[in-house]
Amino acid sequence: MNETQESAIADFLQILEEHRKNCEAQGKYVEAEVAKKRFEELKSHEENRKRESMKAQQVKERLGIEEAHMLEYQQFNSQWDKKYNDYEEQCTNQMNAMKERHLQELKEFQQKLLVKQQKPKFSPVLLNYRKIEEHLARSKNYNDAHTVKAKADSLEAKELEQWNKKKQKEMFQQESQWKAVKRQELSAVQKRIKMGKEEQRQARDIALKKLMQRYRNVSSELAASHSACNRLAAKKGSC
Repeated sequence: MNETQESAIADFLQILEEHRKNCEAQGKYVEAEVAKKRFEELKSHEENRKRESMKAQQVKERLGIEEAHMLEYQQFNSQWDKKYNDYEEQCTNQMNAMKERHLQELKEFQQKLLVKQQKPKFSPVLLNYRKIEEHLARSKNYNDAHTVKAKADSLEAKELEQWNKKKQKEMFQQESQWKAVKRQELSAVQKRIKMGKEEQRQARDIALKKLMQRYRNVSSELAASHSACNRLAAKKGSC
């Protein structure tokens, strides 16, 4: 109902009240009783309408706060989901880049180890065999030179095998140490990522608590306003 209609009802109630007073003054009690009842009925109806209108308005206001809160909450979740996803993507890219860099560095490290390989250092016995072999060959004592050569070749094969095993073990140890350093580096980054995720989670919890507190404050203020309005309406017939 608009203000014009409310004003018309108020005017009509005033007219009824004046009519009742006139009838009373003129001794027209039957007409005065009719006017009184009509006034009371219309006034009661108007008060009920105002109460229902006020209740509807209060419900509308409460729903408006609920809808605004839900929209803010959805936006809140959307923004934080984006933050989480962006951070997760950034961390994944960082980890992948580090793993690729480590793989390339490992290849380079292995290549350096191979380049740094020294020539085997043969035993004095083997070196002596080769000198004897060379001396016999120069003396044209080929049968004895062949026999010594066979012994030298056999001993050299054994020493080469031992030397290769030793060098492989050394390379494996150096590579293992290198990998341990890289694992520590990778672990440190993973810890920082984990701490970053925990910081994000804590920041989200704090922001959510603030959002919910704002909602509770607004709801409490509206409830107090409605309660005061209802008390005033009970006394005056409107808010």
